[in-house]
Amino acid sequence: MQLLAIEKLTKSFGGLTAVLNVNIELQQGELIGLIGPNGAGKTTVFNLLTGVYVPTSGNITFCKDDSKISLHGLRPHKICKEGVARTFQNIRLFRDLTVFDNVRIAMHKNVKYGLLASLLHSPSYRREEKTIADASMELLKIFNLDEKKDEYAKNLPYGEQRHLEIARALATNPELLLLDEPAAGMNPAETAQLTELIKWIREKFNLTILLIEHDMSVVMKICERIYVLDYGILIAEGTPDEIRSNPRVIEAYLGEDVSNA
Repeated sequence: MQLLAIEKLTKSFGGLTAVLNVNIELQQGELIGLIGPNGAGKTTVFNLLTGVYVPTSGNITFCKDDSKISLHGLRPHKICKEGVARTFQNIRLFRDLTVFDNVRIAMHKNVKYGLLASLLHSPSYRREEKTIADASMELLKIFNLDEKKDEYAKNLPYGEQRHLEIARALATNPELLLLDEPAAGMNPAETAQLTELIKWIREKFNLTILLIEHDMSVVMKICERIYVLDYGILIAEGTPDEIRSNPRVIEAYLGEDVSNA
């Protein structure tokens, strides 16, 4: 079943067109890669999908509960509430909050109690807060961060900050998870561990994942289909084998690295 349809997506900044007539389709449960050289427009696509930018033209349709929702022009918090979550190329944690609070705060988008209940600490408020606290700790255990729940996020090692950002995204209970270069800055051992983690969380949380990544060993190993951008234009789409042998992709991006992926 189709989960996301991007049709003729275009974004211009003044006289510069960053993304032009991009078409991408994701089926429910897929793990899809989006690759291309630096400046190709990959993160711009993510910013358009999550409401950071408003498209100049084109359509973004999210299919949910047998209905189709246009994400065009929605604010980021509205898009998150519909079931789309993301991580960032440059980690954007709440650095001066604890590890626990970084995850807990993401779960509050679905609370049912109101302002008065929170001020009075009503029974419904206490029940929901306990549920949120328990669920937050379960997520932290998955990422082996439960014993660091009281540390400030800024004090974690780089790899653990990456894991915390993914945990925070999962805390919003998404249907579609956008990962923007999750392996950036990691050593080979950490990258291998992350690769297995991404495959596992897709199955565990029944997710559809769209992944931006420069490490071709990750992309070729876990992605079922790959889209390739170059100068904001989609130049190829296919399976890993099709992409690694596509002459246009090799010329634009992969070069000799593809043979080692």
